Amino acid sequence: MLSIKTENNSLILSLDGREILAHTPDAPALFLGKGEESIRMYRGNFDIADRVSERVALRFARMESETAVFTSAELAGDYRLRIEEKDGLVRLSGHTEDRRVNRLWLRLKAEADEHVTGGGEQFSYLDLRGRLFPIWTREQGVGRNKLTEITRLADCSDGGGGDYHTTFFPQPTFLSSRLYFAHLENYEYSELDFRDERFHEIALWSSSLSLVLAAGESCRELVGKLSALLGRQPELPDWAMRGIWLGAQGGTARVTDLLERCRASGMDVPAVWIQDWEGKRITSFGKRLQWDWRWNREMYPGLDAVIASDPETRWMGYINPYLVEGGVLFKEAKEKGYFVKNRAGEDYLFDFGEYDCGVVDLTMPEAFAWYKGIIKTNLIGLGFRGWMADFGEYLPADAVCFGGSGLQMHNAWPMLWAKCNREAVEECGLVGECVFYMRAGAAGSQRYSTLTWAGDQCVDWSEDDGLPSVVTAALTAGMSGFGLHTCDAGGYTTLFHLRRDEELLLRWLEFACFTPVMRTHEGNRPDSNVQLYSSAEIIEKAARLSKLHTALLPYMKECVRENAASGVPVMRPLFFDAPDDARAWARENYSYFLGEELLVAPLVKPGEEERELYLPSDGWVHLWSGEEHAAGMTKVAAPMGFPPVFYRRGCSHEALFRAAAKEFGKIS
Repeated sequence: MLSIKTENNSLILSLDGREILAHTPDAPALFLGKGEESIRMYRGNFDIADRVSERVALRFARMESETAVFTSAELAGDYRLRIEEKDGLVRLSGHTEDRRVNRLWLRLKAEADEHVTGGGEQFSYLDLRGRLFPIWTREQGVGRNKLTEITRLADCSDGGGGDYHTTFFPQPTFLSSRLYFAHLENYEYSELDFRDERFHEIALWSSSLSLVLAAGESCRELVGKLSALLGRQPELPDWAMRGIWLGAQGGTARVTDLLERCRASGMDVPAVWIQDWEGKRITSFGKRLQWDWRWNREMYPGLDAVIASDPETRWMGYINPYLVEGGVLFKEAKEKGYFVKNRAGEDYLFDFGEYDCGVVDLTMPEAFAWYKGIIKTNLIGLGFRGWMADFGEYLPADAVCFGGSGLQMHNAWPMLWAKCNREAVEECGLVGECVFYMRAGAAGSQRYSTLTWAGDQCVDWSEDDGLPSVVTAALTAGMSGFGLHTCDAGGYTTLFHLRRDEELLLRWLEFACFTPVMRTHEGNRPDSNVQLYSSAEIIEKAARLSKLHTALLPYMKECVRENAASGVPVMRPLFFDAPDDARAWARENYSYFLGEELLVAPLVKPGEEERELYLPSDGWVHLWSGEEHAAGMTKVAAPMGFPPVFYRRGCSHEALFRAAAKEFGKIS
């Protein structure tokens, strides 16, 4: 339903009657220019600056068949923008022959009361309107709010405090409440700027552009089109959606003892995740790993036999795309010439936190195949049926790769890392059984990665980097085409004065119970944190939640199946069915639909035993009391173990939800 109108040097592009691009002489939509960037990286944190020396507004000249031609007296040649419609998508493909141009700005029409979401996985804001979002994969940062003390301390320590926009998984995609989406197919550095009421501006460090637009009648239709474009995740195996994945480490004896202890108390533990299977190192940050991805037989004697003797338990490991200097695999990669280079042609080594590593060049076919073989042999071959495929953000802009510069390849790197893992699983015939999960992402990760996780949150309640932030992260990722999300229950980052207490852990577990995958992490300083197994009382409460998660498996399977078939995310924002409902876009909601039939409002503030929340429609039944609630603001009791959860009256799984409430207790 594409419409293009041209008159008086204007070009108006509409989709299904919505004006998306409005270029006029008084309000041009296309600008070209020149800039010189400065990018410094330290431990995955980036300081990015751009000095724009020229920015020129272009004039629309004419249409030549499907191509809009723009001109400027300051441009050596025309800018040609091809406009094609195919399979419900409109693609704008632009280029110029002027080699001086390396910056581009495109404005799409906006309305004052419009809302936008997406941007990949964003942690601070569900509605992106009013802010600018750089698209550059990097460390999430500690605190992520320049007004907080924890961020100030992290900045003073190593510049790693982050900000509202810093994320492992940025994506130049947004979905509008006007029911259209825009997706930039370029991987170069870009920005989504929503600060002006009149337009949304996409800035790009390139002279060539590929932008995909699509309109629809609902958010469901739009995420379906977007996920068809980017790819969809396969269905998770049943074991992944049961109970709690136990995160533990410290050797064979310790891990098996913890597993037996939790199971003896009635906890459903389908999987055990041991991140230090290859060994550990201690740094000032805390407990880190050896980064030489080979089974450490001294720490984990007999691990192969333990895995083989218990086929009902899935054992899971850890890997990332970097190799520590001096390790066995490092020496092999160095001899083969498989590392990314610096501009002097030397292996590019850099600091990951008191140890240096090389970056395996995933753009080099031989290096890619070699590293894929490491996954197949050292992880899958040992018996692992899943792992954390960590990192993917640490590619310097000044690196030299087989397939291009670091500046060109940086944002695509997490997608290549996901592809490497996925091909290893496919070649071992384990798609649908093996689950790897990633924190870093890029457009296209959706078609390769089986699960995304929210990364390294602080062990606190902060909106930008604590428990509330993972709710936002799951929803923005879902609206960006990645509908399967998990997190470290209880958080990870334990620095300065932060410590995980029992209340935070249990409230985080309540939230995780109503997500596709429920899993734990001991954190970077395990001894400073309350753990799942710290006391008999915590184990008992966690065991109850694990069994509740298992009881929801028939429903969760249908939600996950829908994501695989149509791209509709398992966790959906409150505006999903009513994008014109401004209240449903509010940051403070921290609520979501779990599939079609549940609404979940986790406790995200300490000390609360009740919660006021917004219900966007009528007909909701409180799971724990059986009381019906009308649309609007409502308040429910929420003692520990009973997070606010509602189901739709008369829904197809009502009997399942009633049975769960009966089995796991009611509140009056």
